[in-house]
Amino acid sequence: MDDSAITILVVLGIIGLVWLLPILVIMSSRKTTGSEKLAWLLAVVFISWFAWIFYLLLAPIKKKR
Repeated sequence: MDDSAITILVVLGIIGLVWLLPILVIMSSRKTTGSEKLAWLLAVVFISWFAWIFYLLLAPIKKKR
């Protein structure tokens, strides 16, 4: 491999990690559970970072009893 191929792989790896970061944070969070967590994960996957920002601001939607 030449240097440009390694650079491209490193950049793609960083982009992949940045894309996975919100998913990993939501999965490890104790703010939500069950179907609410699944809904937030799907929102992040399909809507992207805006959903993660809303998660940080709004989760949990329903208060625990």
